[in-house]
Amino acid sequence: MLGGLTGFTNPGGGDWGERMLNTVASQSIRHLFTKSESVEVSVRCSPSSKLLQGSIDSFKMSGRGLVIRRDFPVEEMSFETDAVSLDFSSILKGKITLKQPTQAIALVTLSEEGINQAFKAELVRKRLQNLSLDSLNELTGGEDVSFTEVQLQLENGNRIRLFAKAELPSSGTVPISMTMTLGVERRRRITFKDPQFHPDGVPEELRETSQTLAKALAEVLDNMVDLDRFDLDGVTMRINRLETQGKKLLFSGYAQIEHFPGVG
Repeated sequence: MLGGLTGFTNPGGGDWGERMLNTVASQSIRHLFTKSESVEVSVRCSPSSKLLQGSIDSFKMSGRGLVIRRDFPVEEMSFETDAVSLDFSSILKGKITLKQPTQAIALVTLSEEGINQAFKAELVRKRLQNLSLDSLNELTGGEDVSFTEVQLQLENGNRIRLFAKAELPSSGTVPISMTMTLGVERRRRITFKDPQFHPDGVPEELRETSQTLAKALAEVLDNMVDLDRFDLDGVTMRINRLETQGKKLLFSGYAQIEHFPGVG
């Protein structure tokens, strides 16, 4: 679980209400993640008397080195709301109860290393193994195919270079190498478009087969990454924009917060 997390105190000192709310919010937020290096929560309420009516000016969370569902590393994540209405009596009980859902501006940073670690997660691997694909029937004779050892490299312009291996029942292992462009559809699905096969590293006698498999793998990936499968407790993420920067993949969008995660 989360280590090194304590109640967050505002630099300006803050009053007991803000400090208590920061502490309760921190205890709730930590339950979103399997583990993390650091998480900070800051609540602003001025004048502080508004808190008694359940009104705060803003809520901000920022974290580094986060892990979601044990297998999905997030290098950095932050979100910040505008005014929020909550039930003050719930704070006294060590909980945060929203009177109505709220939205927050969200920023998420993934590392190339973290993305490749996620490809090893059981949730991802099972969607790449023992696949029956109509587009490969002629190649496989209707038998299943599995894609393994997926490795991704981030490039400029939202391009990625991807390496993988395909396990065929009759032909054995076939290496795959290609580039694709990352995009966003309906604010929740990560798309893999414009696949370009690269023959480098693929034996000449396998290149035609590898090119067919690369196209099939691109189609599988294009229909696989949907944020609704990774929703946090009470928090739904939506993406407005993604961008590659060196070895990092940056997302900006918003979070719909229906309720705070439970404590204990």
